[in-house]
Amino acid sequence: MDYTEALILVISFVVLMGIRVPIAFSIGLSALLTLVVSMPSIPAMTTLAQRMATSLDSFALLAIPFFILAGQVMNQGGIARRLIDFAKAIVGPLPGGLAFVNIIACMLFGAISGSAVAAASAIGGFMNPMMEKEGYDKSFSAAVNITSATTGLIIPPSNILIIYSLASGGVSIAALFLAGYVPGILIGLALMLVAGVYAWRKKYPTAKSVGIKIFLKRFLDALPSLLLLVVVIGGIVAGIFTATEASAVAVVYTFVLAFAYKEIELKDVSSILLETTKTTAIVILLIATSVAMSWVMSYESIPQEISAGLLSISNNPIIILIIINLILLFVGIFMDMTPAVLIFTPIFLPIVTQMGIDPIHFGIIMILNLCIGLCTPPVGSVLFVGCGVANLKIQQVVRPLLPLFIVMLVVLMIITYVPELSLWVPELFGF
Repeated sequence: MDYTEALILVISFVVLMGIRVPIAFSIGLSALLTLVVSMPSIPAMTTLAQRMATSLDSFALLAIPFFILAGQVMNQGGIARRLIDFAKAIVGPLPGGLAFVNIIACMLFGAISGSAVAAASAIGGFMNPMMEKEGYDKSFSAAVNITSATTGLIIPPSNILIIYSLASGGVSIAALFLAGYVPGILIGLALMLVAGVYAWRKKYPTAKSVGIKIFLKRFLDALPSLLLLVVVIGGIVAGIFTATEASAVAVVYTFVLAFAYKEIELKDVSSILLETTKTTAIVILLIATSVAMSWVMSYESIPQEISAGLLSISNNPIIILIIINLILLFVGIFMDMTPAVLIFTPIFLPIVTQMGIDPIHFGIIMILNLCIGLCTPPVGSVLFVGCGVANLKIQQVVRPLLPLFIVMLVVLMIITYVPELSLWVPELFGF
């Protein structure tokens, strides 16, 4: 069997990444070079351009800029502070209470905004100085913030789950959203366990218990923000609106909330829209080039070759899932989530479905793998943001990150081999 095209694709991509060509251009150029082997250059460029354009002709993709805009509004709208105050009222008095606050606030903010980077930036900006003031080690605080920020990509609403739905050929977005709850909460609880043991051993101070009056005040302050989850997810599950329509509702809701909190003014709207446009442009270009590369791989029969190679090793689902997990963990170190999902879903999904694994379950496995990659160098965006917010070098955060990484890997294995954890909630709602 001729592996020329696969080698050209991999080598060109690695070389382009190695010379620091932006990932979207690395993906597009390596796909073009691979296609040129099979056809003349002009038809190859025309075909690739056509595939990039048609990949964006999707109503579901409209949800992404809307959710990005909602996240930007939340980032500046005072929502992070209110969620932190509420979390502090719940778990502040426990050993390692501030670390728990960091984790819970990241879970809530990440779930509401759908962005791990936004959660790491917004929550880290508040929590790192607070934890340092209470005597917490600065690198430990950053490590907790970095790992817990990724939970917002599992707990819905989540842009990356929408992208997986697109790449999988139409797996229900509502079902994927519901499937993310239990795994996302399990990750949060596992991180809290490690943080609690660490804080207990270091004898970090705990916050004072708050009275019922203060607790209720903080709960009521945070309630409008928390209700966004009910409105968005409840509306999708009840069939009131689609995920795309839900994203537009989220934008209106967050703007109303931010103006009601008096945290943003009309003059701030232009800068919010500009940031949203920049982020959306990056994501959309990544989607276009990644889908084009995925098509080129399919045209060159690369997924079929990989599938045959994997199945020649074993036809045991346990072994195949271990291999796929290892590949995805490796891919996550070097590639951003969006292209990784769009490129590798068409490769691995046919293999796992052939073995009877539910596409919804596999989507959660894939996203969880890539979430771990966001916390690792050299491409880990959440790692860089978390270190930047904490004013630390990556080397300073590695040691406290290791036990948190390990517990995330343990949860990944549990989620991989206990599909009921992902499928129970969707089945409860009839998906």
